[in-house]
Amino acid sequence: DPHGKFSIDPQFGIIRTKKQLDHEAQSVVVLTVQSQLGNSHIYSSTQVNISVTDINDNPPVFLTKSDKVTISHTQPPGTAVYIAHAEDKDSGLNGAIKYSIASKQSNAFSIDPSLGVVNLTRTVFTEKQQEYTLHIAAEDCGSPPLTSLLMLTVRRLDSLAVKIVILDVNDNSPSFMSLPLSYVMEDVELGFLVHHIIAEDLDEGRNGQVTYHILSGNENKAFVLDKITGLLTTAQLLDHEVQEHYSLTVMALDDGSPALSATQVLTIVVLDVNDETPVFLKQLYKTAVHENRDPGEFVIKVEAVDRDAGLNSLLQYEILPGAGYEKFKMDSDSGELITAASLDRETQEVFSIKGSPSRSSTAQLYLTVLDENDHSPLFAKTQYQISVTEDLEEGSAILDLSASDEDDGLNGEVTYSLIDDTYGAFAIDSATGSIITTKALDRETKSQYTFRVVASDSSIHFPRSTAVMTVLIQDVNDNVPKFEQSYYKASVWEGQSPKTDILQVFATDLDSGLNGETEYSILSGNENATFLIDSARGILATNTGLDYENTSSYRFLVLLASDRGTPSSNSTATVLITVLDVNDNPPVFSSPEYHVHVKESVPIGSHITEVSAKDCDAGTNAGITYAIISGNDRGHFYLDGRTGSVNLKKTLDYEDTMKFTLIIQAT
Repeated sequence: DPHGKFSIDPQFGIIRTKKQLDHEAQSVVVLTVQSQLGNSHIYSSTQVNISVTDINDNPPVFLTKSDKVTISHTQPPGTAVYIAHAEDKDSGLNGAIKYSIASKQSNAFSIDPSLGVVNLTRTVFTEKQQEYTLHIAAEDCGSPPLTSLLMLTVRRLDSLAVKIVILDVNDNSPSFMSLPLSYVMEDVELGFLVHHIIAEDLDEGRNGQVTYHILSGNENKAFVLDKITGLLTTAQLLDHEVQEHYSLTVMALDDGSPALSATQVLTIVVLDVNDETPVFLKQLYKTAVHENRDPGEFVIKVEAVDRDAGLNSLLQYEILPGAGYEKFKMDSDSGELITAASLDRETQEVFSIKGSPSRSSTAQLYLTVLDENDHSPLFAKTQYQISVTEDLEEGSAILDLSASDEDDGLNGEVTYSLIDDTYGAFAIDSATGSIITTKALDRETKSQYTFRVVASDSSIHFPRSTAVMTVLIQDVNDNVPKFEQSYYKASVWEGQSPKTDILQVFATDLDSGLNGETEYSILSGNENATFLIDSARGILATNTGLDYENTSSYRFLVLLASDRGTPSSNSTATVLITVLDVNDNPPVFSSPEYHVHVKESVPIGSHITEVSAKDCDAGTNAGITYAIISGNDRGHFYLDGRTGSVNLKKTLDYEDTMKFTLIIQAT
């Protein structure tokens, strides 16, 4: 009890309050009480827990006396728009708060009595009311303290004024009220009012303010639109003949955020005014008609146009007086011209006729009487010859032929063709007479082509003209000399004198002239110039003496055959020369003397020694046989003629003979 709020009777132990208690400051007090037995030193203690009971002595309190909240008018019923919150320091029912709306301007809102949540009960519209003021009361649920014998039930409360402002949301797009079609004469002046565009927006304020804009269809800037008033006027002179109508995509845009818009396709029809003169499609017409035809022969149809519309564009045709005009008739409606009499080319070949629509435009007709097809095409020569190289690419032009025909027009047009077999190597352009190759040429396959060229016109009564064409194919060095064999073998005895022929190689080249002349040479493998080759005949011969024991074979890695073309081409072959052995070397012993010591007691048949010789020759020339030619008169020793092994044949006696000298020959 640090604050001295309690006292205790020391004799009876009664605890009393000395100061007023505050449940909100301290709801539980824990006192330690000590007792003493007389004046002894015997003590005991206990704890006393005192609960301070709450009384309803504190009212609910809002943190503020007024508040303001803004909501959208599009919020649906049931939306929470505000949370009222008050605090009460009491506890239990004394601190429990109940909320209510004390005064209502509208039934658009309700409040949760326990939570203080203000909800919409219906949709609100800015068009009807733009703000509401709610007086919210907070009341506790406790009972007041007893101040007298009379108990009065008075609860404590507080109030809050909440202003709810309804904001308009841009939820309505502009809507066009004006028609999407308008008419205007093509001759109106600049600034003429063409159409009044009107759109409405149900929103309020800036959300309902509409401006007007042209999105497309006004690329040539023929119109201008006042974005505030929606008045559409002409900005350029209109011309029905240039453009009969305009399709403008117009947008109505409000000033909300975000802005909403609507579009309308406005069709403006430009009405025709008779302001155009008829015009012929051509100022000069040219045509031809055959002579000696009956009257009524169709000649030509002339045509004029009037860019106006309707009756303003209907035309009539007539022939103006002039030389020869009486020989023709004109259909006034269609513009077709026909002959009124038979024409004679020899009398008059050309007519010049003028015609005119009923106003002022004129055109001239130039008419020619056509000739008959009475001439054949002719070549300048009856025979042509040309030389070309065989490496021409496919499609190459080799000669441009030309035949002339004295007729005119189609009768004088010459077409060209080939007859006879060209083996698919050549073709001719039927219009130009250019002869071209149709495949790669090969002189080695075919060196000359002969065929006929035909020139024809459209006549079926006159003969065609022909010329003989000879094409000579000139050689190109496009073939490589080829050996009959890619690998040659030959043999020669050693010791032959130089310039001894060994073999002849042969290569062929399909080309002609210098391109086909072959030359031979040794490319490699003849480093010591042991051999030589005739460059023209291909004969390979020795250049020095050969020694089998030194080199037994020669391999020319490449034997080269080249033609004499430019650039030259070549091929290679390999030659193997085997040197045959001649018995020109004697055997040679490995040692000129052999010394052997042997006991006299060795038995008969014992191996005494072995002699050995070598021969540099080969084959049978190198096969060696051995023989004792002296020193074995009494036959003490036996010599194996094949191996050179010496064996004892008779018993030895030192006292009889202490030394034998045998002369052995290797053959």
